[in-house]
Order: sequence, then structure tokens, then C-alpha cells
Amino acid sequence: MFRNREEAGRILADELSRYRNDPTALILALPRGGVAVGYQLSLALHVPLDVFITRKIGAPGNPEYAIGAVTETGSHYLNQEAVSSFDLSQHELNLLIQVQEKEIARRRNLYRQGRSLPQLTGRTVLLVDDGIATGSTFLASALAIRGLQPHRLVGVIPVGPPSTTQEVRAHVDELVVLMTPDQFETVGSFFMDFTQVEDRDVIQYLNLAEEAMLERQPSSPAS
Repeated sequence: MFRNREEAGRILADELSRYRNDPTALILALPRGGVAVGYQLSLALHVPLDVFITRKIGAPGNPEYAIGAVTETGSHYLNQEAVSSFDLSQHELNLLIQVQEKEIARRRNLYRQGRSLPQLTGRTVLLVDDGIATGSTFLASALAIRGLQPHRLVGVIPVGPPSTTQEVRAHVDELVVLMTPDQFETVGSFFMDFTQVEDRDVIQYLNLAEEAMLERQPSSPAS
């Protein structure tokens, strides 16, 4: 069990030491919980941190049950079996997607303040979350990032069930996962402290990571 997300990030950083100071590497964390993990990776690896915004499409009447996900690039990932089980029409599905697209736009403006997603072509992308259950948001993110042609895509998660991690592994070049317990209920059950990460926390993590990267840059010689 992890003490909190930050501890999980520090442990993961030990497993990813080969990417330390890699000038092509970029950490993309899934808000909000993934950013707490990604921040610790950024500090330890000296790799810049940004967000990749993906929202779960919740089932009608049961929003915690993921039937798919939508990403900030506009791509959708749908669990067709889950969609069929709720007998959703295309119109109903489109309405659910539109709700999440609006939330993605809100978060993009808040977290990046008008900045676009960094260029990913040819880069090593570390895609980070605080854990996966169904894997819908992580898979949607991985597939979307694949379409942006990174040189290498590395999935980074503290914990996830064996079946889901196996599915994720098929869509990344490398998967670093610390725990894959057979008895899996929720991601939060593997953390002593799984306090919800708020928008203000995400912004603070991003700002602190940027400040730390700037401090490591060599200073210009005096003229």
C-alpha cells in the first residue's frame, strides 16, 4: 500500500531512472490525480511536466461506470459492450460526449491558460495516472497520443488489475506498474491517503514543476 500519490511517484521514479535528464522526454499526467504522481516524477527525473486531458464517459444513472472516454484531441474510446448493455442511441451517446468535451475545454483553459498541447512527434512520452481500474481513460489517452507520433510511449501507473494492465500493455511501448493485485476493488484502496486532488492543486503542481525545471537550466554568462 502507498502512503499517498506523491510516494507512489517517487517509487515509480526509481523504476524510470533511465529517462533522467532525457532531453526528448515529456511527462503527460492525467488530471487530476495523475498530476500528483507526475510532479514527483518530474522532480526526480528532471523531465518537464504537462497534462493530457481525458474525461470518462459515465453511464446514464451510474456516472462512475465508464462506458468510454473522450480526449482533448477530440478522439473517443468506447467500450462497445458497455454501450450496448445500456441500449444507448447515438443521440444519447453524443450528449454524454458533449458534456465531457465542455469539461475538457474548461480544464484546458484553466490548466494551460491558452497554451496548446506540446509537440509530441519524435519525443518519449511518459503517460502517467494514479492508477487504473477499467482503463478507459488511460487507453483513450494512449491511443490519442499514439496518433501524435511520439518516438516512444511509456505507460506509468502505481496500480491496476492484471486484466486491465495487460490490455494497456498492448498499446504502449513499455508499461511500468508497481502493483497488479488479483484482488482489486478500487484504486483508492491501495493508498492510505487518497484525498481528492483539486484544480488548484493541479495548477500548483504544474507551476512548481516548471519552476524546478527553470532552476536547473544553466545560467547565462555575465556580459
